[in-house]
Amino acid sequence: MFVGVSFPIFSYKVFTYSIPEELKKNMAIGIRVNASLGNRNLTGIIVQLNPRNSYKGAVKQIQSIVDSEPVLDEPLWKLIVWMSKYYFTPLGNVAKTVLPSRLSAQYNPPSNWFASVIANSDIKNMDKLSTVAPIQFKILKKLSEYKEFIQVATLKNLASNPLGVCRILEEKGLIILEKKSIYPDVTRLSFNSIPKKISFTEEQEKVLHNLSLELKNKSFTAHLLHGVTGSGKTEIYVEISKKVIQLNQTVIILLPEILITPQIAGRFKAEFGETVALWHSKLTPPVRSWTWKRICLGKIKVVIGARSAVFAPIKNLGLIVVDEEQESSYKQEYPAPKYHAKEVALMRGRLHKAMVIMASATPSLESYYNQIKGKFMYHTLLNRYGGAKYPQVFVVDMKIEQEESGKFGQIFSGLLLEKIENRLQKSEQIILIQNRRGYAPVFRCNDCGEMEMCIRCHITLTYHKVGNSLHCHYCGFRKKAIELQCKKCSGYNLGFLGIGTQKVEDSIKESFPNAKLARCDFDTVRSFESVTKVLEKFRLGKLDMLIGTQMIAKGLDFENVTLVGIINADTGLHIPDFRAGERVFQLIYQASGRSGRHKKPGQVVIQTYNSDNPVIKNGAKLNLKKYYNIALNEREELNYPPFSWITKLVCSGIKKSIVQREIENVYSELNGKYKGLEIIGPSLCYREKLRDRYRFQIVFRSDKSKDKNGRKLHRFLGLNFGMENNKMNRSGVKLSLDVNPVSLQ
Repeated sequence: MFVGVSFPIFSYKVFTYSIPEELKKNMAIGIRVNASLGNRNLTGIIVQLNPRNSYKGAVKQIQSIVDSEPVLDEPLWKLIVWMSKYYFTPLGNVAKTVLPSRLSAQYNPPSNWFASVIANSDIKNMDKLSTVAPIQFKILKKLSEYKEFIQVATLKNLASNPLGVCRILEEKGLIILEKKSIYPDVTRLSFNSIPKKISFTEEQEKVLHNLSLELKNKSFTAHLLHGVTGSGKTEIYVEISKKVIQLNQTVIILLPEILITPQIAGRFKAEFGETVALWHSKLTPPVRSWTWKRICLGKIKVVIGARSAVFAPIKNLGLIVVDEEQESSYKQEYPAPKYHAKEVALMRGRLHKAMVIMASATPSLESYYNQIKGKFMYHTLLNRYGGAKYPQVFVVDMKIEQEESGKFGQIFSGLLLEKIENRLQKSEQIILIQNRRGYAPVFRCNDCGEMEMCIRCHITLTYHKVGNSLHCHYCGFRKKAIELQCKKCSGYNLGFLGIGTQKVEDSIKESFPNAKLARCDFDTVRSFESVTKVLEKFRLGKLDMLIGTQMIAKGLDFENVTLVGIINADTGLHIPDFRAGERVFQLIYQASGRSGRHKKPGQVVIQTYNSDNPVIKNGAKLNLKKYYNIALNEREELNYPPFSWITKLVCSGIKKSIVQREIENVYSELNGKYKGLEIIGPSLCYREKLRDRYRFQIVFRSDKSKDKNGRKLHRFLGLNFGMENNKMNRSGVKLSLDVNPVSLQ
């Protein structure tokens, strides 16, 4: 018997191996194995079982297995195959994404020795022991202070080898030694679970009734739940999950930001207890391994997490919820496969015959358009839960503000400062959003205009006051900000431009020194447990203010938040990308939705330099329907999604001239090959150099009126960039396909 193995390398080849006799009973498609490939030992996945060897050369043997049995069920395996074809990625690379190589269902948590004094044991001779064996005496005395077992390793301050000493005490019949497994503590990953008694509104009841009817069909259905901020979408997720679990099926809840997971996880744990698991990149290795094993063993009913949770090897899947489905964070930009969790969720739902619910207060234009066309079943929640009202929104034109005050470059308008002070006096809470981290995005010479640039990317370095350093937010390059003189003109007039979250934090501390605040952005979200603690403190009212980027603009629900301030609503508005306006509108709408979600009325202050822009005007009025109609008309006129299919081809390399030559060659080879296909470019990418590589792009666009399911475009791409005709590496230049990109930057 022979097996075909695919490895996580950039090759579409399947390699043939023989199977040692002792492993034959374990062989199955979907099992990961260790094998030699060339001069490397790699982990691959079995994709074929062959009774005969069709390979003419020498065949190596499988070395060992990673999984004693497949962790994949048939639908999840089919999903891997589909992703490989759809995203033009070798099967092994997709399998590595779905099944991380360091995780196994065979994982066992580490064990440690624990000791406890024997109850009612004779320790009258402790005084004698203190003279004869003082170290034994110290450890015995310490253990006698506890009623329960304590870890032997914690006694290292009393003896260099506490385990050896404890063994002697055990032989004397004074203590008990036990070896116990140390299970990861997952309780600190979510808010305290508090059960709720929910009285559903008529709107919620209607949505639940319609969803429940579809569950009975036990077939794939796709739904768009369009509910305004604060309308109680989470309670819909909880209630429909109950019905799914009653059918002996399981649930995946996808969230765009790990910051949201503690709150939602706490709500689900209140209902489903220890059958709820979190899954995202911030989990520690022990928690990650232990969670994976519990999922594989079928002990988990609900998996909650970021985009990778869509691959959880959970069995009998009945429901996938994609919360805040419009978010671009669901798209994996690097490495391949460049999948979108929303697309994968829909396909996995189809393969499992499960229900998929995409939900948002601000759906993506594609989803909004698809429900108009009847592709998604549409459910609406038009009112906030519990009678809460929409917040009152104020728009401050910062150009007029500056002219009237004579203060230029100010961070806060007088109105926002006034309202912050008012909320602090009332002991109500505030959220401030500035969608730029660091202190200032630009460090510039004010005499000649020279800016500090990343040595690897064509990007300005962001100044971080914490650490007094300049950072590239794309490649990670850092340097100390010690320059006192401009390198170009030798001037000393150096300064910072722009506003980041650190600068907002400093200004608030200066204006309101007694306010208790915390900052939440990528720089502070290093430990998931620390993030959970900050959000829990804010929920309990121990903090007055939360300052952060867009990661705190959605999904969070705090009863006492009555003011949201958007420092600069224009951030991202003028990026040359067809989705730029949509993103800014969604951020304004979602951020506004954090205010006044319960009994206390809320207010929002939006600061802008473009108050007449339709994105800002409609965002401030929370007029989604009007803005989406404007945006759809623009998209249709320009033939961008949802009216077309697009794929981006990025060509990158060290030498700019070579990269440009190769992408022009690709254009010449492909132009005119497919009627109805428009090739836009070639052109420099918006960020033309990243990580020492120059970047050019071509965009392939196919009109949906002539290519209903995108199959013509996909077939064209497969013929030219797929397995049969692989052009992904040319003259040291790398070509990368991005199917359905979320950005053309």
